[in-house]
Amino acid sequence: MAPYLHAATPAGVSRGGHPAPVENPATGTGSPGDDGAMSSSLGVAGAPPAPRAGAPGWRDPRMWIGIAIVAVSVVGGVRLVGGADDSVSVWSVSEDVGAGTTLEPDQLVARRVRFVEDADAGRYLRTDAELPAALYLTRAVGAGELLPAGALGSAADTGVVQAPIRVAAEGVPPSITVGSRVDVYVSDETDARRPADLLLADVAVTGEADRSDELGASGDRQLVLGVPDEDADALTRLIAASAAGTLTVVGRS
Repeated sequence: MAPYLHAATPAGVSRGGHPAPVENPATGTGSPGDDGAMSSSLGVAGAPPAPRAGAPGWRDPRMWIGIAIVAVSVVGGVRLVGGADDSVSVWSVSEDVGAGTTLEPDQLVARRVRFVEDADAGRYLRTDAELPAALYLTRAVGAGELLPAGALGSAADTGVVQAPIRVAAEGVPPSITVGSRVDVYVSDETDARRPADLLLADVAVTGEADRSDELGASGDRQLVLGVPDEDADALTRLIAASAAGTLTVVGRS
């Protein structure tokens, strides 16, 4: 009888022709074929890590652009706040006031103004400085206008004569007050049919007596007019008409 020969089984192959289990050193168990290859095919052990966005480095231009924007914003804010501190408080006039008028404190209003040049600020009266004893205007100043130091002076600087007059209550509108610009007419008391003559045109009312102190039951108005030197010839007639009660004062709009 011929001897029975057993064929050698190749390494890694079982007798049935199937791959032999390969022992896993970590768990001690076996599985057919290559364990790493099988796990990779399942998408578990061999999957590459997902990419993550890293923080921008110092060489990233986006970082420098952001830093520049922040720096510009900070500098702009500092300049804006610093510029507000450059404003100064000066006096302005609350209403229209004519030449030859002495301003009263209640006609002044404080305003904060920023001047481009320091020399410009020196042309106006500042609120932190002492006011002159007499705020006599040598020229007209409009409502809301800053009060220039050069607009103040004495009666001799204005070329205006201060002329007091008395006018019947019906001869002057109630709205006429200090600072108003008026025309003054004189009528002929001997001839009522004769038109009134224009005596003074566009003169300023520079003063007024307190109405509570007005004399007589008629309530005549007592006004002070700033009469320019060139109209000095009319003063004599103005005074005479005031005494006779033949003056009419008309306001200019």
